[in-house]
Amino acid sequence: MTDHPTIVPPIELAQRLPASLRLGTATSSYQIEGAVREDGRGPSIWDTFCDRPGTIDDGSSGAVACDHYHRWADDVALMHELGMESYRFSIAWPRIQPEGRGRTEERGLAFYDRLVDGLLAAGIEPVPTLYHWDLPQALQDEGGWPERDTAGRFADYANIVAERLGDRVTRWATLNEPWCTSHLGYHAGAHAPGHTDAAEAMAAAYTLLRAHHLADAAIRAAASGAEVGAALNVTTIHPRGDSEGDADAARALDAVRNRWWLDGIVNGTVPNDAVAAWEAAGGTPDLRDGDLSGQRPDWLGINYYYSETVSSSSEGTQPLPDACCAPARSVVPEPPLTAMGWPMDPAAFADLLRRVHREWGPLPLVITENGAAFDDPPVTAGRVEDADRIGYLSDHLSALADAIDDGVPVEGYLAWSFMDNFEWARGYEKRFGIVHVDYDTQVRTPKDSARWYAELVAAVRARR
Repeated sequence: MTDHPTIVPPIELAQRLPASLRLGTATSSYQIEGAVREDGRGPSIWDTFCDRPGTIDDGSSGAVACDHYHRWADDVALMHELGMESYRFSIAWPRIQPEGRGRTEERGLAFYDRLVDGLLAAGIEPVPTLYHWDLPQALQDEGGWPERDTAGRFADYANIVAERLGDRVTRWATLNEPWCTSHLGYHAGAHAPGHTDAAEAMAAAYTLLRAHHLADAAIRAAASGAEVGAALNVTTIHPRGDSEGDADAARALDAVRNRWWLDGIVNGTVPNDAVAAWEAAGGTPDLRDGDLSGQRPDWLGINYYYSETVSSSSEGTQPLPDACCAPARSVVPEPPLTAMGWPMDPAAFADLLRRVHREWGPLPLVITENGAAFDDPPVTAGRVEDADRIGYLSDHLSALADAIDDGVPVEGYLAWSFMDNFEWARGYEKRFGIVHVDYDTQVRTPKDSARWYAELVAAVRARR
């Protein structure tokens, strides 16, 4: 299909992966659904954020996106054609509770009923995520994620959805990348709601941990046999050099980027050094007994895109979006990079999986997101030649095989993303999809990466 030097043929790569590995793809509600004012959906913080001039690179929004709300049946049919076994999607909280509390919108629940039933009819496992960043604006008006009460509202919402879908859904994710919600949204200002307060970001991070545990209990109460986890974008952090300052920088970032979420979700604790940094940022941590009590997750989702190299020096570095991670600064990466400017480091992916298994396991892992944006060529004769994306997937799936060979229990891999979509503050300029979307016509065209991935899925399934 291509002559990219790092691409492993699908049949050869399939021999390195366990036959039991379930392969699929993933999306999120605000990035693909559109229909933001239909069937009673309330406004989310991303609707508000997109309305603010200068927040989105191309001035766009998710108001239409991929129109998946109306085209979901065709999208599921295309997933089936490509052989996808699992599909992780997110449920839009504002579709279910337009005000974030109280009244339930039946039309919103009915949409996800149809989607789940359609996936099951196509032989695709539905894996819903309850929160992928689209907080109801009404709750943000009451304080948003830094407000302790938001965790309780999230548990109420989780109960409503699990009662409705729990007879057909087994595997649930509570939160997607809560690091982005807290640090990009409340400290860096790069994501909704666009705040820039480090102490507020840490308060949001703590509420999100509470929200996971409360929602976990709510899901289990509503859906017998539920398997509950969360999708975390933890990563491997490299110090730039051997200096004590660089080592301190790596530890500081690790506290808020990795250990905060893994300790909090898996063990129900928070790292003392991260709490101390929260206080140093001017916060007053409100940590109460029982806040993070609950069951260990049944599984853990890992979203991986790139590693981070840090230094305590200002030379050749840039500020990090993580609150309270001084003295860490991000080393400006060198090519080759993805279109997002991210380094490609598949070895660090395998290292991350080994570390999570070693320090927080044993725990079944699912790669809930992995993929890359590249500047794809246009559709030509019904084809998009995206060899760089195939190379990225091949390299990272090979690294995944290395980790599995070392005993890491990985049960699934979900490529990000099923199709091109609204890439948050980057608008529609960055394309992660294995399926091309023409945003003017909404025509879907599987890229070469989709065909390569479909061959891999078929080859793994053939070994069962």
